Amino acid sequence: MLSEHLSQDEDSDTLSGELDVTRELEELAIDFITQLCRAGSGSKNILDGESSESEETYPHKPSINLEMADRTRTDPVTGLHSSKFITFPKRSSTASVKFAQLFKVVNCMHEAVIDGVPVTKRDIFYRDVPLFKDQRVVDTIVDDVAASLKLERSDLNVRATSKGIFCGSTLSINLTSGDTIRGNDSEASLIPVGEEVHTYSVEEDLGWILIVEKDAVFQTLCRLNVTNHALLPGRGLIITGKGYPDMATRHLVKTLADSLSRTIPIMALVDGDPYGLDILSVYKYGSSRLSHENEKFAARRIKWLGLLSSELAGFGIDKDALIPISQHDEKKAFKMLQRPSNIMPAKWRKELVHMLHNRRKAEIEILSSLVSLNTNPDEGCPPQTDLSQRIPLFKYLHIKISQFVKSSRAQ
Repeated sequence: MLSEHLSQDEDSDTLSGELDVTRELEELAIDFITQLCRAGSGSKNILDGESSESEETYPHKPSINLEMADRTRTDPVTGLHSSKFITFPKRSSTASVKFAQLFKVVNCMHEAVIDGVPVTKRDIFYRDVPLFKDQRVVDTIVDDVAASLKLERSDLNVRATSKGIFCGSTLSINLTSGDTIRGNDSEASLIPVGEEVHTYSVEEDLGWILIVEKDAVFQTLCRLNVTNHALLPGRGLIITGKGYPDMATRHLVKTLADSLSRTIPIMALVDGDPYGLDILSVYKYGSSRLSHENEKFAARRIKWLGLLSSELAGFGIDKDALIPISQHDEKKAFKMLQRPSNIMPAKWRKELVHMLHNRRKAEIEILSSLVSLNTNPDEGCPPQTDLSQRIPLFKYLHIKISQFVKSSRAQ
């Protein structure tokens, strides 16, 4: 067994690092309090979001402006976020609520850093459900604060709840607690958050890694024992983030990409539509909304295995069997085509244009839907030698994975 020390980055939780983060959070709060005192001296009712005079009478009345990173706008050259301001008072009745939400999250972060006890986004949400109302509010504020302070969420001792899973006995994850998560060839194992990982141990005969967009397709491949199948070129490892990946899944993929030999291809199977390609882009190039963390999590050696709508005719699938694109698909495709070439490969661009021209998209289920017609869950999997003939999804993967493995070993 090859126990590669695929460890995460050096621990940044030193005392000086904690003091720096604490100071950053405290300065944000002090900035708010300073502006609040200054504004209060100029308008006695400002704390209520009201003024005794109209805005027309005093157009320059005192206000509070906190500068935050605007994660929706990123400079394509520097990769830095633009700025936005949270302002109070405003005509909007939600202005005071936004400040309350922001500083509730900042307070939780401050406590987590001071006490040295990690907190999850879910924990923060449940500390004041009536205030936040929606988990996405907490998620957005956490990422906004991290981007504004040019820190990672882990620096703030905030963790995302894990959702990614993997299948394959070639991988074991050794935790800082001393426990070990051992992969299985027929069942899923949860991917722990990076802060809980000590090392990843990989078997010497690992031949390929496949990232799958959807959990349903992942479960089908687990049931078919694909990671240890005689017809495939070596033992494999399958990973899914169940749609857009969480940070723990991206951390695992990035670590494997950086540490394993280039003879082991890392491939991705996503829907042949704009959203599938966008999920692939998050794995390969990172997220535009979290660009300050992309260097740590972008795994650029990932190859797009499929699904390509332009190639399905060769697998006996007629164009009419594909799904018509929606207005959302079309809008997403045009937006992605505007991306610079360094994060929009020519092959991806060509496929999006093909999809727009034919007004059709290809979801993975077009290959996997026939599994239920050919197998009975009560009877287990069909014989291994029969899979490539009876199940289109397996036939597709058999051909494509073999091609990628052969190409990687020839380099």
